[in-house]
Amino acid sequence: MLAARQASQSASEQGLLFDDDVAPMPEDVGYRGPVACSAAAITYRQLDYWARTGLVEPTVRTAGGSGTQRLYSFRDVLLLKVIKKLLDAGVSLQQIRTAVHHLRKRGTDDLTQVTLMSDGASVYECRSADEVIDLLQGGQGVFGIAIGGVWREIEGSLSELPSERATAADTDHPGDELAARRVARRIG
Repeated sequence: MLAARQASQSASEQGLLFDDDVAPMPEDVGYRGPVACSAAAITYRQLDYWARTGLVEPTVRTAGGSGTQRLYSFRDVLLLKVIKKLLDAGVSLQQIRTAVHHLRKRGTDDLTQVTLMSDGASVYECRSADEVIDLLQGGQGVFGIAIGGVWREIEGSLSELPSERATAADTDHPGDELAARRVARRIG
C-alpha cells in the first residue's frame, strides 16, 4: 500500500506521465542511421538487425541498394529508444515486438499519453495514473517508461544532431549523387 501511495504522489509531482504537451514533428525530416543510433543509445549493428527483421524500419526513406542511406523519422527514433529501455529492463525481444506492434497503431498524440510498465517478463500499457497504481498494487509493475518523457529526451538529443529532408530527387534517383548522375546519363 505504501508503494501505491508513493507512486500516486510521485505521479502527481512529476506531472509528465500523462499530461504531455509535445510538438508534432515534420514527416519528411529524417535522420541517418548513425544519428538515430546516437540519439537512441544503440549500436549500428542493433539498428541494422532491427531494420532487417522488421522491428523498426525507416519510414522516411528505406535503403534501396548500394549507396542509399536509410532515413529514420522522429517516431522511429522514439521507438528505438523505447526498445533500448525495455531491453535494458530485461524484457524479451518477443515481448518488445508485441509492444512495438501496439505502439505503431497509435497516433503521435496518443503515444505521448502512454506509459509502458514491465515486470521484466511482460509489458503493460497504462494510460492513466490509476492504471499505474493498479499494476503496482498487484505487484506487476517494476519498471515504467513514460513515452512523453522519452519524446522530450529524443527531441533534445536530435536538436543537436544533423537531419535531412526527403526530397523528390530521393525517390526519382535513389542513391548518392554519383548514382544519380549515372542514372541521368543513361536516361539521356
